Amino acid sequence: MTYQSPLLNRSGAVAATGPDVGVAAHYGSPVPEQRALESGRAVVDLSHRAVVTVTGPDRLSWLTTLSSQQVDGLQPGDSSELLLLDISGRIEHAPAITDDGETAWLITEADHGPVLAEWLDAMKFMLRVEITDRTADYAVLGSTVPLPEDLPSAVPARWRDPWPQLGPGAESYATVPEEEHPGTDYSWHLTVVEQKSLDAVVDHLTEHAGLSLAGVHAAEALRVAAWRPRLAYDVDAKAIPHELDLIRTAVHLHKGCYKGQETVARVHNLGHPPRRLVFLHVDGSEHTLPAAGSAVLAPKDPAADPKTLGTERPVGVVTSVVRHHEAGPIALALVKRKVDPEASLVVRDESARSADGDTAEQEPLYYAAAQELIVRPDAGQAVGRPQGDFLRAPRR
Repeated sequence: MTYQSPLLNRSGAVAATGPDVGVAAHYGSPVPEQRALESGRAVVDLSHRAVVTVTGPDRLSWLTTLSSQQVDGLQPGDSSELLLLDISGRIEHAPAITDDGETAWLITEADHGPVLAEWLDAMKFMLRVEITDRTADYAVLGSTVPLPEDLPSAVPARWRDPWPQLGPGAESYATVPEEEHPGTDYSWHLTVVEQKSLDAVVDHLTEHAGLSLAGVHAAEALRVAAWRPRLAYDVDAKAIPHELDLIRTAVHLHKGCYKGQETVARVHNLGHPPRRLVFLHVDGSEHTLPAAGSAVLAPKDPAADPKTLGTERPVGVVTSVVRHHEAGPIALALVKRKVDPEASLVVRDESARSADGDTAEQEPLYYAAAQELIVRPDAGQAVGRPQGDFLRAPRR
């Protein structure tokens, strides 16, 4: 059964689709909502997000052995994020984590909760840990400032997004110096409240704390502008942490062994990620936005007009796309590492062709897009890698 937030009954609510189905995309005023959220005067309903708890004395050391992050020293109230990878280093889960001294609270995408809880339960073996999916009991609210303490609900967990500050054992893959990163002023907080008290909490925030309700479109616009990857949109079946600059907040490069570590270490020390995340300024003259999943094209001839059909080749895919209240249409995209950083790109949106099942008379929409580098094309390092055979020096 698909979750439906009680806040969808509020005036002006327009339901979101895709990974955020079940909550509001906006409440009738997308641009004012975005401005209010950015200034700390709004709260976002994220009650569709999944909440999984891990209890027991071994919880933090156990999560450290399973994940890319070192959380065994996490103090009560601290926030972090971790990645659970497959054997090839590809991202499977990326939960936010905070601990209250007795329980580790994991917050993740709506469709990842049951799978995450099941996987963790299968991995506990003889350790003193217990895993529980608490999604039905708790709701999540998002905000750019911490919510007040005096809420009409128990608040078992508060999480502050570490993005984009470098964590212990981390490294930046970004093209810009840390002080120039567009996420420097980005602030994002998740507050866990009782699901049964969600309406009462929002009423309290709007009536006594001076906050308004904003939809997930507002939160997404601020996220994309800060170059912040999100599991539901920017991680596909092939994604590794390096491609998304997640080494900065979700990976400890010097911790002990975990599944997928060999790929993490090899790409970081010996090679380069095959793809890289880029920021796109999308042409807004069409008054529409391309859909996530649209192809990114580069001209075959660098001197050709990027809008000239027939001169382009697929080099990547749009992962997130939003309309920002100041920057206009912007997007994140994963492109091949060797795409010319100076190339003008084109986004080809074919979603309109298949919306009604008739592709014969529909043409794709094309959007010019200027790329702004996020992950460096030379990200990763070459440290004494021999020429020729990877394991054996060339014969003399």
